[in-house]
Amino acid sequence: MSLLELWDKRDEIARNLSGGMKRRLMIARALMHEPQLFILDEPTAGVDVEVRRLMWRFLKMLNEDGKTIILTTHYLEEAESLCDRIAIINHGKIIQDTTKKQLLSLLNVETFIFDLEKPLIAPLPPSDDFVIRVVDSMTLEVECEKSKKLNDLFSYLNNNHLAVTSMRNRVNRLEELFVRLTTDKK
Repeated sequence: MSLLELWDKRDEIARNLSGGMKRRLMIARALMHEPQLFILDEPTAGVDVEVRRLMWRFLKMLNEDGKTIILTTHYLEEAESLCDRIAIINHGKIIQDTTKKQLLSLLNVETFIFDLEKPLIAPLPPSDDFVIRVVDSMTLEVECEKSKKLNDLFSYLNNNHLAVTSMRNRVNRLEELFVRLTTDKK
């Protein structure tokens, strides 16, 4: 109970607990029997961000301890963060069932977010190699095919006198892939 931050509520009646605490209690009850397999249906639905992150840490810990977890979720960032293997279901049919790495390899584009050192003051020239979106004067979102070299992207930025302070991959890559796969199957 302490791992799920429920110890302070141990004397409370379950029906009086919040939704997030009830979800944590559900998992704590399942743990009492020390199962090797957990089947969880939307374990973080309707909980706040703090509880969701607590649950994620806890599920990762269980998995590291050798437990198998089958998880259904509509939160694709959750699946991308927690799962080693992912099945995508569309209209009751499994349309993909593979490792996360193999699934994400189906994306033929990579999206990067660049934070700029100085505000962008003029429009950028078009590029044949990259799709560039100005998020705001200090942020660019650049989409490029995986076959393109990052050096080419950095050359483009440098040739346009743009200094970058940070770069990161766009999150929710799985969401992009899900939309593409389910749209193609209709």
